[in-house]
Amino acid sequence: MTMEVQYAIVGQGSAAGTTREQPDANCEDFLQVVPEKDRTKSLWGQFWVWFGANVAPINWLLGALGVQMGLGLWETFAVIVVGNLIGMSVFGLMVLLGQRTGLTGMLLGRRVFGRVGNYLPTFIQSIVVVGWCAVNTWVVLDLVTALLMKLGFVDSIEGHFALKAIIGGVVMLVQVIISLFGYKAISTFEKWTVPPTVLILLVMTIAAWGFMGVDWNYAGTFSGNISEHIAPISSVMTAIGIGWGFTWLTYACDYSRFVSRTVPKKKLFAASSLGQFIPVCWLGLLGATLATKSGSIDPGQLIVDNFGALAIPVLLLVIHGPIATNILNIYSFTVSVQCLDLKVNRKALNVFVGIVAWLGVCLFLGFSSIGTMLDGWLASVAGWTAVWGGIMLVHFFIIERKHSDFSSVLAPFGKSGTPLIRWQAMVAFFAGLAMCWAFSYGSLFQGTFAVMLGDVDLSWLGGMATSALVYFVLTKVTDTVTEQSPLLEQAM
Repeated sequence: MTMEVQYAIVGQGSAAGTTREQPDANCEDFLQVVPEKDRTKSLWGQFWVWFGANVAPINWLLGALGVQMGLGLWETFAVIVVGNLIGMSVFGLMVLLGQRTGLTGMLLGRRVFGRVGNYLPTFIQSIVVVGWCAVNTWVVLDLVTALLMKLGFVDSIEGHFALKAIIGGVVMLVQVIISLFGYKAISTFEKWTVPPTVLILLVMTIAAWGFMGVDWNYAGTFSGNISEHIAPISSVMTAIGIGWGFTWLTYACDYSRFVSRTVPKKKLFAASSLGQFIPVCWLGLLGATLATKSGSIDPGQLIVDNFGALAIPVLLLVIHGPIATNILNIYSFTVSVQCLDLKVNRKALNVFVGIVAWLGVCLFLGFSSIGTMLDGWLASVAGWTAVWGGIMLVHFFIIERKHSDFSSVLAPFGKSGTPLIRWQAMVAFFAGLAMCWAFSYGSLFQGTFAVMLGDVDLSWLGGMATSALVYFVLTKVTDTVTEQSPLLEQAM
């Protein structure tokens, strides 16, 4: 049997009689389809993985962002809920794609963008996950310092660069170690640590809403007219509404590929989407209510003002947050970089990203405005993933909706039958990015159309709609049809 044929038939194991909870390690160390026999029928792993990834302090900070921008409490919460209903629904579709194919999102991109053309989105994804890893760790350092101050170990939140760098290094080390062992370690960590963390969050919520003087009728400070009022709403929608679900599109397949094809799609969709929707909305509302009391988005200030008496349990929650999120970031980095045709061991990549992300944390410690930085970062990430997601959804849910075998993407370079570059996807990608910029209005970008609309940010909509439409039209006009894997046909 040739190597090419072996690539084609990897993962064609029987689905019968298996309830194995975790895959074998070699399914992750090398690029391949996860065999059916190594997939799980349990959905709790998916639920807790995504729930844990979003029980993070960054989500209550983003909730506070709406109040800081002048929106009312319930106005902020409505934007968060509506936005996440849309964003998580699109995310759920990408989850189903991972189950259907058994492949990561970046690997599937070879089918759409071409073998070499796929290097661009894969490289962007690799950079983004390093950035997320650094941002998520950096965000909690002020919180940890504030809690240590309440416990009497430090005298202030400001400064303490060396202490924060050391804490960030320890947190990063834990993240790297867990990710090193792959999906089994990640799902086990989430399964056993997220439920007790939820209990701590519940106590925090009761304390905040019952005893800390939250202004439930907070109407905001924005005094502009109705049209001007839409601008901050659109910014919050992009940051923690629709945009938040979109930021996970490129990750979805990396973990759902471990779910058996026998699991009903509706149940997988619900488990994954709710696993994100519940904590994002919960923490978003918590952050918004805290901000009505303190008027601040600064994490250290929120802790000092509101949770001094709960310092130790909150400290555990704060430290757990970036770990639960970043083990996904580190893992997705390793499986993404492998799609660049680099012959590098996944475990070596695992250690490398930890070091680079920690250096990023040290760099971010010099930033003074957390709110501005987070708003700009999230708008940028949500924009590119919306563009990528529009193309991927059109390809796999319209153009190739009846196909399930895409194992040709695993063949050696030049032997898969896939073109090096599929220009239709590349044109759609750049058109989407251009339109995303034109409709973007944030701390980093102010696009032409966004300014014309009164500073309204519709970057996610402009980018996704454009990339999806352009790709669909170009594919139909050029009569581009991707047939079933030629390698599989050879194997038969």
